[in-house]
Amino acid sequence: MAKHRKIFVFDAENFHFGEVPRKVGKTLLMILLYMLLTFTLAVLTYLAFALFYRTDTERRLRREIRMYERLYPDLEEREQLLGDAIANLQHKDNEIYGLVFHSGAPGLDPMTDRSPLSIADSLPDSRLVAYTQEKADSLLARSRAVEAAFGRIFRALSDSARVLPPMILPVGNITYPQIGASVGRKINPFYKAYIFHEGQDLIVARGTEVVATADGTVVSASSSRTTGNTVRIQHAGGYETVYAHLESMSVHAGQRVRTGQKIGTVGMSGQAFAPHLHYEVRKDGILMDPVNSFFASVTPAEYANMLYMSVNTLQSMD
Repeated sequence: MAKHRKIFVFDAENFHFGEVPRKVGKTLLMILLYMLLTFTLAVLTYLAFALFYRTDTERRLRREIRMYERLYPDLEEREQLLGDAIANLQHKDNEIYGLVFHSGAPGLDPMTDRSPLSIADSLPDSRLVAYTQEKADSLLARSRAVEAAFGRIFRALSDSARVLPPMILPVGNITYPQIGASVGRKINPFYKAYIFHEGQDLIVARGTEVVATADGTVVSASSSRTTGNTVRIQHAGGYETVYAHLESMSVHAGQRVRTGQKIGTVGMSGQAFAPHLHYEVRKDGILMDPVNSFFASVTPAEYANMLYMSVNTLQSMD
């Protein structure tokens, strides 16, 4: 064990050497300065080490950060596009549910449901009872509305004086992938701009037989620069159907036709982008959407797909 170092000084007055007493405060100060110097040197050493030396993990993380910085702008743009696409799909879903079920589309993300049922454990019974009563009343109101709608349908069907619109498909053996643009603002294939489309496009092969969708009288069977070979048929109840872009016409003006009778064949006469039938329905001169009457010729599942295709097809064929 090291011995304590003693300090002596010469006392000239008494003519002898004496030991200098050590001060405690000075000793503590020296210890504090020593610790402070040691800490400072340690910090400087660490900073120098951190600035000039990189571990393998640090180098890998820095490479990943640089990669993410390059990818982030592209990912942000894709995220925006994805968000717009989801919003568009939700809008289309609402349109379809509104047309078919007369209600809004259900929510897609169950995590966003903050109804009382999602936090039932923290709600008093009175709130749950009120919520259940409200939902029950809403469902009863909807069921009454549906029942009333069916009642109107049955009364209309039983009315012998009521004339139904043309209900069959003008071409046979057609499936939902062959359903094109319906009535509304669609992109014209020639002008590449939104133009109001007045009918339903049915994309079938050239030469496919086209039939009358109801009994009636041929108003005209003529050709024009835009619609090509076109047949117009007047039906009972103020209904009129139009069959455009035909390759050939099998009827003439003034001729009586029966439901399902051949009136021509599919073509691409006039301004047509590809072979197809442009089919229109009017009631007292007011344009109707033909796809709304197709349900009488196909199964419910097929009709739902046809409705979806007609609504979501944005480009017409003429």
